[in-house]
Amino acid sequence: MQQRNLIHYLVITLKGMAMGAADVVPGVSGGTIAFISGIYEELLTSISGIKFSSIRLIKERGFKVFWKTINGNFLVALVIGIFISILSLAKLISWLLENEPILVWSFFFGLVLASILFIGKQITKWSILAVLLFLIGAVIAYYITTLQPLVSENSSPLFLFIAGALAICAMILPGISGSFILVLLGAYKPVLDAIHDRDFKLLAILGAGAIIGLLSFSKVLKWLFNHYKNLTLALLTGFILGSLNKIWPWKETLTWRTNSHGVKVPFNEQSISPFSFQGDAELTMAIVLAIIGFAVIIILEKVAKISASH
Repeated sequence: MQQRNLIHYLVITLKGMAMGAADVVPGVSGGTIAFISGIYEELLTSISGIKFSSIRLIKERGFKVFWKTINGNFLVALVIGIFISILSLAKLISWLLENEPILVWSFFFGLVLASILFIGKQITKWSILAVLLFLIGAVIAYYITTLQPLVSENSSPLFLFIAGALAICAMILPGISGSFILVLLGAYKPVLDAIHDRDFKLLAILGAGAIIGLLSFSKVLKWLFNHYKNLTLALLTGFILGSLNKIWPWKETLTWRTNSHGVKVPFNEQSISPFSFQGDAELTMAIVLAIIGFAVIIILEKVAKISASH
């Protein structure tokens, strides 16, 4: 692993905060932000490096060797950033989504749109198979965004274990939101209720599923990156393109649900034309924010190139 100083780890923490902010927004994947910020492959390598053989290193060669093997400093810096963001920004982003949803989604739409170009540029050769996988990824992700959420809710331990595993897999896939997968499975409300009621038993089961899913799926993704990087990037770029339907700013609510605070919030929505809404000022502001979101990625890319050259 590369040598890093305190400033480098502070930057990683900031990237973790950006991932946490994205994960708070249902429909935006923290994996997309990890990819944009240039830490995606290192994250996969670090997570997939956590296994029983590495844990045995504590006894055989000491904690310091174990910590270095799993890239512990990187993971801790990133996780700290994610938790800071979730704890500090969750209420703000929830308030903005309730009061200014079009403006929030417009910013993220521009941000994710630019990330498609950014990730697509990482592909060194667009073969026929790469183009085909790109299209398949786009169709699958789009189809997922149009699925009807399950009305029935299930809080059985086995179901929540599987839901945790599936949601965390989606969370590290650029373009697919883990929280949206929970909504589709009918597990979103049981998870919120478990958090609200402090049902630590169910939360532990969900967490166990998430850990198993994360450790297993990260190994699969790491193998794909090592052996079929261009094809994997093409598929992931397609996922992100297809997911744009989920974060399209202008929506019509078809059904509602009641959140843990007793407030009615949109449950199932469909994309509609921005001209269906009244107010030229809001449309102009939405376009401006989308451009700002797009520009953020371009600036991050330039900054990454400058820091890499130094």
